[in-house]
Amino acid sequence: MAKEPARVLVTGAAGQIGYALVPMIARGIMLGADQPVILHMLDIPPAAEALNGVKMELIDAAFPLLKGVVATTDAVEGCTGVNVAVMVGGFPRKEGMERKDVMSKNVSIYKSQAAALEKHAAPNCKVLVVANPANTNALILKEFAPSIPEKNITCLTRLDHNRALGQVSERLSVPVSDVKNVIIWGNHSSTQYPDVNHATVKTSSGEKPVRELVKNDEWLNGEFISTVQQRGAAIIKARKLSSALSAASSACDHIRDWVVGTPEGTFVSMGVYSDGSYNVPSGLIYSFPVTCRNGEWTIVQGLPIDEVSRKKMDLTAEELKEEKDLAYSCLS
Repeated sequence: MAKEPARVLVTGAAGQIGYALVPMIARGIMLGADQPVILHMLDIPPAAEALNGVKMELIDAAFPLLKGVVATTDAVEGCTGVNVAVMVGGFPRKEGMERKDVMSKNVSIYKSQAAALEKHAAPNCKVLVVANPANTNALILKEFAPSIPEKNITCLTRLDHNRALGQVSERLSVPVSDVKNVIIWGNHSSTQYPDVNHATVKTSSGEKPVRELVKNDEWLNGEFISTVQQRGAAIIKARKLSSALSAASSACDHIRDWVVGTPEGTFVSMGVYSDGSYNVPSGLIYSFPVTCRNGEWTIVQGLPIDEVSRKKMDLTAEELKEEKDLAYSCLS
């Protein structure tokens, strides 16, 4: 039996992450090679013409899995019946802008999109927020879409997770597919904590801890962490544009693992609603190690946390609390 098409919303679809992401979804990279999709692309009115150009290209590419395209600037039309929502649209920080100005723009965007999803999305819609500040945008969305289960609202830290895998792979000259179980704790910002204490590499004599193979704690505790934290800025410096293909690819990884499940013995990083695990304050969207089964994520429990890690985990939680307070002050 052929599967019913899944409706996937991409907001900010005419932007460069959107342009990289929609063909990946149409090719089955996000939901699988046997899952037909109907793409819903939403953007702001000034981008309507560019959005229509993307729709033309999607038609021209003749993707076998693509069963329809909705290209719109109307949030209700964009959100109607969607099973997956990837929120890429947001207000980017521009030179000379204060953090509060950016926050208040994004609070109003995510408040209105939350209302549209709440009323019009499919009942068990899975939401992934990509636009920065991703964790706090997701929290605002959760606040204003109370009927969407909190477990269904997540933010993207898989890009940071994949960056960490890439750095270990490059350092050890091993295929990235042989590295697993790095963790990104906290905020998708430069306070995030990329943690390799539980990460392993597949070798000819079984799985070995990353620390044991790298044999250089100074690099792992210093340059490795700062490289992952600052990677976005390094790409902007090199390309004069922010990372798009890696962000789009990571968004596909995030949703695919959530829907299809993580391999046995492997965990991934997702920004999810904290329940107090690892003494992270509840009520924040915080990146944790998770496993996924049957469309549900579960925080990996019982990992030992050393003193250095504890401090870094608390520092990024502190930043998230400040962001939350700032966002709520914009609401009032």
